[in-house]
Amino acid sequence: MPYRTDAELPPGVKDNLPPHAQDIYREAFNSAWEEYQDASKRRGNESQEEVAHKVAWAAVKQKYEKVGDRWRAKD
Repeated sequence: MPYRTDAELPPGVKDNLPPHAQDIYREAFNSAWEEYQDASKRRGNESQEEVAHKVAWAAVKQKYEKVGDRWRAKD
């Protein structure tokens, strides 16, 4: 279930992340969705969707950090 637009992202993502971070999330999720289609590439019993969300959050956290209850770009 790749996301075509940021508007399709889960509420926890689109309601909290700045627009650029949403773009990062969507692109990383979609890439991981493709990469981890084959269950043998995933660890344990994680679903394709779980892995894609983990990869997407990791990508966001490379460029953004949560300060209090807001996400901001890292310096």
